[in-house]
Amino acid sequence: MAATMLRRPACGSPDRSTGPEDLALPDDAVRLEPPLQAPAPAGRRAGAGLDGLHVEPVDHHDRLAAMREGRLGSVHSWELVTAVDGPGTRLTTFLSGCPLRCLYCHNPDTLAMKDGTPVTSDELLSRIARYRAVFRATGGGVTLSGGEVLMQPAFAARILRGAKELGIHTALDTSGYLGRNATDEMLADTDLVLLDVKSGDPDTYRRVTGRELEPTLRFGRRLAEMAGGPEIWIRYVLVPDLTDDPAGIDRVAQYAASLNDIRPGAVSRVEVLPFHQMGRDKWDALGRTYELGDTPAPSAELVDRVRAQFRAHGLTTY
Repeated sequence: MAATMLRRPACGSPDRSTGPEDLALPDDAVRLEPPLQAPAPAGRRAGAGLDGLHVEPVDHHDRLAAMREGRLGSVHSWELVTAVDGPGTRLTTFLSGCPLRCLYCHNPDTLAMKDGTPVTSDELLSRIARYRAVFRATGGGVTLSGGEVLMQPAFAARILRGAKELGIHTALDTSGYLGRNATDEMLADTDLVLLDVKSGDPDTYRRVTGRELEPTLRFGRRLAEMAGGPEIWIRYVLVPDLTDDPAGIDRVAQYAASLNDIRPGAVSRVEVLPFHQMGRDKWDALGRTYELGDTPAPSAELVDRVRAQFRAHGLTTY
């Protein structure tokens, strides 16, 4: 989210799923339709919902001001997971709203910000603080995902700042398309950026996302140029007959390696994420056409070939 919508299945994903429909919103709160609870971004089950969350009353006329200031955000769900979204055990929070229209999106119900649940930054930070002992024990932290996190930059900035004040490791999972929305102050509060580079070929990127590639590349270069800037993990979704072209993959690998030329060690990891269709039912439920219905998962041989291409450029690749 943001960001990419495909990852490995998570270890330790919660068994329960309490959706926003379980919340009792005050009469003067903004009423939003509850999102569908189905596979979360990256091939996981949906987040743990917003269980136990107290939603503060939101006056209709104050809502936009609160969102502009970052006091209020639109949240799809969250989940406590291990082995994905950054090091250690993470509280991954999925924000609603995304400017991309990825063909393989696993959470099309996160695309519209209005379909999330209004949550105050104070309430979310209170939830994050409860897991400090878990984060310390596992080397984990909080990851903001989506949707696209940078659709809500003021809210994200407040959460990142608050988490850093609590001594918690922070990560952003983003496509980078809205990188201009990230202030230097926000990035200074970010320990890790999970940067989803969906293709190295502008035409293929446009076909996959409906948007242009250059803003993502520009954002990655900006991260690398920051002295003491955040660690970067590049994520690449491998889709047969769409993003498996060797020349296009070499472009992504060359780009990732170039970031390390700018700041040595900036890109510490590349993740090649095999495509699968776990989000297809959600597209059907929303009445949307899923164009990749006949696309198979990549073979083990193809995955190995692509990972070898990245490693050939000196990149630590999984």
